[in-house]
Order: sequence, then C-alpha cells, then structure tokens
Amino acid sequence: METYGLIGFPLKHSFSSRFFTEKFEREATDAEYLNFEIEDILQLREVIIFNQHLHGLNVTIPYKEQVLPFLDELSPEAKKIGAVNVIKVERRPNDMYFYRLIGYNTDYIGFHDSIKPLIDKNIHRKALILGTGGASKAVRQVFEDMNIGWKYVSRTAGNNRFTYGELNKDILSEYKIIVNASPVGTFPDTDTCPDIPYTLLTPQHMVYDLVYNPPETLFLTKAKAQGAITKNGEEMLHLQAEAAWKIWNTH
Repeated sequence: METYGLIGFPLKHSFSSRFFTEKFEREATDAEYLNFEIEDILQLREVIIFNQHLHGLNVTIPYKEQVLPFLDELSPEAKKIGAVNVIKVERRPNDMYFYRLIGYNTDYIGFHDSIKPLIDKNIHRKALILGTGGASKAVRQVFEDMNIGWKYVSRTAGNNRFTYGELNKDILSEYKIIVNASPVGTFPDTDTCPDIPYTLLTPQHMVYDLVYNPPETLFLTKAKAQGAITKNGEEMLHLQAEAAWKIWNTH
C-alpha cells in the first residue's frame, strides 16, 4: 500500500487527511494518508526513512519555506514563489536510505482558480495580503501574474507592506481585495480575527480567507456584515490537493 501524508505543526486544524482518505475510498485506491506532526523540520528525514512506502507529502504551517534546503529539486513555480506545499518522494528499489525530494507549489493553482471567478477587473485592481508566511507567497505570485497590485500587511514595518495600524479609509478604498494568508482565526481559535478596520469595508470589497476550518471565520463574518463578497479556503484546498495527487502519480 502506498503512503502519502502531511507535515506541519500543529495539525489539528487540517482537513487534508479526511480529504484524501475519502478520495481513496471513493476511487478504490489502495493507499493511505497520514498526518506527521513534527516539531522540527529536521525530523523530515525520519518521516521518510521510517515510512518506506511514502511517495508524497503535503507541507503546511510552519514548514512551507523551512523545507526548501532539504529538497533536491524545485519545480519552476516553486522556485519563483519561494515556498513549497507538495513534495514528491522518489526512491530507489531495495535502498531504504536513498531518496530524492522534489518540491512543488499547488497553492498557486488552488488560489488562482478559486479567486479568478470573483474578480471584477474594473473594481479589484489592488490587494492586501494579510500575513507574510509561505502561503502568502503563492497569493502574491497569483496577483503579480494577474496584474493586480498588492501589498503585505504585517505587525512589523518593512518594504512593500503596511502595518495593521496604518490601514485607513484611503488605503481600504484603494485596495478592494483582502486576503487572509495567516492562520489567525483557525480552529480552535475561532474567536480571533485579523485586526483590520472592518467598518471601512463595502460591497465592492472582496474578502478571501485561506482558512477553511471553521467554514466561516470571524474575519469573513465581519466582512459579510459590511456587504463584502466573501470566500473561504475550502475550494482552494480541494484544487491544490487534486493537483498534488496528479504530481505524485506522474512518472
């Protein structure tokens, strides 16, 4: 039986295991999907050595960037983005210590294909990306490729970013797309949300949360109350997972 899995810490919030387990049952695939909750990226080697039938991994917080030095090869889009959420494990028969790890980024496909139908090019010309971690890099690349201006929003000042305290009416009237690419609001911390001025949102704003557990975060609830268009990360999860499955099964 082939094994696939997810590395990250913590993994209580992740739906990937359920998604793939249901997919394998539905399609009668002889495979299993396991969660590998590792507290340090250095444990990646143990995961691969001790799971000899492991052929592919998903990567989630906080390892999408930390994993890069451990990979033997990066796909062109992963190199461009600077973050990885899918690893293909190539092995040599009868040699448990030999393996090659190839990194890919399917967050790009998932985010691009799920947000594109919502964008009105006459209105949605600039985007705020909340958070600066690995997931935010795929979001940034999608906006660059769609010719949508973007800026990060972070707790700390820096190049090409606003701090949360700087967000005001002028900025919010210019940036009509707001994407939460941080884990804020993820189960079990469902009573938290990014610290933005929600009362300045309008029905012209499109607010997207990469978080999918819970299905409607406090971030989305507050945006919806202002009439904004809202979407969670569930479709993105499904699209990136199917793209990962295709990568793992392409020889």
